[in-house]
Amino acid sequence: MVPKRFTYPSPGFSHYWNYGAGTRMLRKLDKVPDKESIERNAAWLMECDEPADRVITEVFEKIGFHKASELIHEALTKGLHSINDVPESVAFLFRQAEAVPDWVDKDLLATGSCFCRRAGTMALIVLRDYCLMGGYESSAINKPLIYTQALKKGAAKRMAETIDFWVNVTGENAMDLHAIGFNSAIKVRLMHAYARTSIQKMPDWSNQQWGIPLNQCDMVATNLGFSLVFMEGLKRVGLIPTEKEIKGVLHLWKYIGCLLGIPPSYLPDTETEAIETLYKWTITQSAADDDTKALANALLNEPLSAAFAKHLWQKKFVAGAHLAYNYYFLGTRACTAMGLPKTIFRYYPYSVAFLNRIFEFFTPYNTSVTIGRKRQELIKALYLSSHGYPTH
Repeated sequence: MVPKRFTYPSPGFSHYWNYGAGTRMLRKLDKVPDKESIERNAAWLMECDEPADRVITEVFEKIGFHKASELIHEALTKGLHSINDVPESVAFLFRQAEAVPDWVDKDLLATGSCFCRRAGTMALIVLRDYCLMGGYESSAINKPLIYTQALKKGAAKRMAETIDFWVNVTGENAMDLHAIGFNSAIKVRLMHAYARTSIQKMPDWSNQQWGIPLNQCDMVATNLGFSLVFMEGLKRVGLIPTEKEIKGVLHLWKYIGCLLGIPPSYLPDTETEAIETLYKWTITQSAADDDTKALANALLNEPLSAAFAKHLWQKKFVAGAHLAYNYYFLGTRACTAMGLPKTIFRYYPYSVAFLNRIFEFFTPYNTSVTIGRKRQELIKALYLSSHGYPTH
């Protein structure tokens, strides 16, 4: 069954591929995917991470969220052997996660994570203002956020959690077994499952309309946001990945996606495969609605409530700069569709891209990785401390 949300061709993203930034990516394909192949991928809208869901229904719902979270934490930090009578659903999920696939290449993982770190603060800007804000143009993928009261919790909290996860998984050797990135992926996988099973119980949620919440199709799209779209955004601000770095970032996020419960066969190995998969998802998305406009404007105004900018003029400048990047990456049509106002900072990103090219040319590779990571860790600490999270 293909849910009613399936809209082909997409009223919004068609413009992105035909006239916007997507045109450069489409030129790398031998041919544009046809409707038949697109509909095959749409079947993923009715698929989900069943092993993680079993952990929620058989453990979290039986012994309570707090006790179950403690059990998972102990399993991640001390190993399953430290727990008496491990529930079979937990044991299965851990056996699956700890069996590192033969295709995982540690050299490519290192290359991909190094590129993420050398991108510094620009990496977080691209993730926020291109990947995250751009995703809000699709009303369908964001419905679970509405049902989990993301607007009530605030955009700043979601930013803190996203930055924490991203910085954790892109650290040096972070994806080794039970390193910080590996453990973060398992925790997020279970958080997704908890949200999915909770939403499924809500009487007004409709799988027939929206697909299963946090389904495999939307998970793949999110993964591509962190990899392909992320790199496309960085190219536009003057940070150009090498061919090996492109392979490395895709490989890193394929492994992260695998740990998040996505079938590895659904995730791309090459840039052209990634472009084709992204096209198939975006070209079926319904337009922005009132919910996604609310999410977009909450993200727009997030800097105004930030605790780590002392003065109102500083908060307004940061909000204006982010809005300028929204227009730079997404274009006027998409920003208007999401109800974003115009900005006087429109040309700010162009000057930053020019300076980035100069910095990249004159800065040694290892130095840029070290400096970039320090800046990312600083921003992570600022976000986490402002929301009462430990800044580990």
